[in-house]
Amino acid sequence: MTTLTRRSALVAALGAGIAAATAACSDSSSDDPAPQSSGNGSTDKVNYVTSFGTFGREAYAYVAKKKGFFTEAGLDVSIKPGNGSGDNIKLLAGGQADFVVVDFAALAIAVGKGQASGLVGISAVLQRSLAGVMTLEGYGISAPKDLEGKKIGDPSGSIIGTLFPTYAKLAGIDASKVQFVNLPAPNLPAALASKSVDAIGQFIVGKPTIEAAAGGKPTVSLSYSDFLTDLYGNTVLATEKMTKEKPDVIKRFNGALMKGLKYAIDNPDEAGQILAGEVPTAKAAVAAAELKIMASFVRGSSSVIGALEQDRVARALAILSGSGTIPTSLKPEQIVAFDMTPKA
Repeated sequence: MTTLTRRSALVAALGAGIAAATAACSDSSSDDPAPQSSGNGSTDKVNYVTSFGTFGREAYAYVAKKKGFFTEAGLDVSIKPGNGSGDNIKLLAGGQADFVVVDFAALAIAVGKGQASGLVGISAVLQRSLAGVMTLEGYGISAPKDLEGKKIGDPSGSIIGTLFPTYAKLAGIDASKVQFVNLPAPNLPAALASKSVDAIGQFIVGKPTIEAAAGGKPTVSLSYSDFLTDLYGNTVLATEKMTKEKPDVIKRFNGALMKGLKYAIDNPDEAGQILAGEVPTAKAAVAAAELKIMASFVRGSSSVIGALEQDRVARALAILSGSGTIPTSLKPEQIVAFDMTPKA
């Protein structure tokens, strides 16, 4: 049996018993969502929180604001740096933000385990997860199996550490032979460069930042999405309450944000400059490099940027539930407002 056959069989086994939901219907194809104004001349003020900080991967929101896409949609958007999925979920649930970005798996875990409720995805920034493990050339790691007997630096409670057992199972790694070392996120690049750890948990787009910290030494990336193929990455969330009370605001915001996302990955150098102009600590070249890596994760196999497809969400939940990460009872419609998402 080939590796690919074993992997396919394992994914199928994990999803056993989870019925695939019917895919959302569509009638036209578009890769450039066009936001519409409020129609009554008024401007709606909303608060948006990035997934984590103001790295290049977050530039699309600043692009949407700078290029006037939000204004065209009748929106006055305040952009604030996020501090990861856990904090962002708390901000949204607590009414301190209108829209936040979190990792899809983190949303599923929070809702599935009863840690949050009334929160739903409205668009997928990333069609594939950026989560992964990163090391440097010469550290003896070139394939997933090489992680056995190694130390991985990662913040406690991170989505990368949370998903590692699932990734390990699909990638053929004995997770019991891998040691995770709790390190704050800002310390990871230096810890890897000094070889205090053999690898670090890192989003794949972090490659330019890690290589810069290592004096230009090339990185080796092991992407979770090579095995967790149906798992979405960063996802934009709103509350169920807002989908009922202000669906038009959500649709206009979604359209403008996804237009900014498309523009950013189509014009990464300009987007990097826009981010650097809005965020003094950002470096345009590094931001552009991140966006170039991120482009294939944004487009994926979907014909529409931002799409969340019901049957694929069901498959993603099957993988997570099959590995024991979430309860098997969690359904796609509990975590995604499919009537709000971009359509093909």
